[in-house]
Amino acid sequence: MTKVRSVLFDLDGTLADSLADLATATNWALAQLGCPTHPVESYRYMVGDGARELCARALPADKQGLQDEVLRRMRQHYDRHCFDLTKLYAGIPELISALARRRHRLAVLSNKPDDFTKRMIAHYFQPSPFAVVRGQLPNVPLKPDPTAALQIAQELGIPPAHWLYLGDTNTDMRTARAAGMHAVGVLWGFRARDELVGSGAEHIVARPEDVLALL
Repeated sequence: MTKVRSVLFDLDGTLADSLADLATATNWALAQLGCPTHPVESYRYMVGDGARELCARALPADKQGLQDEVLRRMRQHYDRHCFDLTKLYAGIPELISALARRRHRLAVLSNKPDDFTKRMIAHYFQPSPFAVVRGQLPNVPLKPDPTAALQIAQELGIPPAHWLYLGDTNTDMRTARAAGMHAVGVLWGFRARDELVGSGAEHIVARPEDVLALL
């Protein structure tokens, strides 16, 4: 790992614990349309692949035609309440500061819509230590397609093999492997060790400070 010069972070479940606010917004949208809601913990396995897929997973099989309306209402609620319960994970501010002091280039890549991604980073990191912050954009495939990760690497002029990619789901590990980056699974996020290892994690870390030992 001595060649690693940069770190690419997933957002939800990696930098920030946003599960409760995402679940609340989705449940609100479902309830508005007379659909059953779900316990917050069940959303651990619904999030991670974009807002539209989240809404599809939350809807009953016979209500899939409501995806657009659930998505619209979910975004409406989330726009007003995205910081109600969301917080950075313990140790993340210290990790980011340590990486910045070591002059590693830092970036964020999320399947969350780009406007929400940028808004969250601006809220929790002032000034922002990230050279690039990117969420879901039109005409760019969502993770695990490696396109966006490779675009960030190219934009900063750092080869993929020199990147450590930190994430908490199989989507993140598959993205890292497809992009030729070092896949590091975090255990403080939304998913478990078995999923991360099974989807190609090169390393597993239990605490943010453990990342520093890899560099």
